[in-house]
Amino acid sequence: MILDSFPVGPLRCNCTILGDEVTREAVVVDPGDNIADILSRLQKYGLTLRQIIVTHAHIDHVGGAALLKKATGAPVLLNQRDMGLLAAMDMQAGWLGVPTPEVGTPDASAEDGSKVGLQSLPAEVIHTPGHTPGSICLLFPEQELLIAGDTLFAGSIGRTDLPGGDGRQILHSLRNRLLVLPDKIRVLPGHGPETTIGKERQSNPFLQPEFRM
Repeated sequence: MILDSFPVGPLRCNCTILGDEVTREAVVVDPGDNIADILSRLQKYGLTLRQIIVTHAHIDHVGGAALLKKATGAPVLLNQRDMGLLAAMDMQAGWLGVPTPEVGTPDASAEDGSKVGLQSLPAEVIHTPGHTPGSICLLFPEQELLIAGDTLFAGSIGRTDLPGGDGRQILHSLRNRLLVLPDKIRVLPGHGPETTIGKERQSNPFLQPEFRM
């Protein structure tokens, strides 16, 4: 497997390329910005993009998806519960003081339990609302890998004070959808360094049983 995770945009969202070394096909997760860099990396690895998956509709994660689709023809998947946030892209751009990016209607909804990714690199969608209503994580079981979006970070969790956020809901998602996973699962968060489920279970203050929001 080819795995390349790198920060893009002013908020340093982690964009991830996953590729099959045999078929030379790829998936890109959270192309928030810097589309020229993403395309350059795909070319460097000799990969053809087959799918674009967005973990949630905040501007730093979805801002470049429409442009990447236009450049490659790959379909965009986004959970339908975040369509309201997608429609409010001008408002989100105003928060950051940046131009409103081009957005388009997703080609399909990344629904809980659905299978996405490549035939040789399948992933399961885990709906983890709380940071946004449609936040998802992607579990690649054969690779023991979780792409967590902004639901779980190393030592922290996603903020819930933006429109659509819900503190109780994110704790439910974390405790009932993510902490049930094996400790060895490698976690690639939406921002910052990677971690594991086991490390976060042990040391993340927001995941301790006594924590309340």
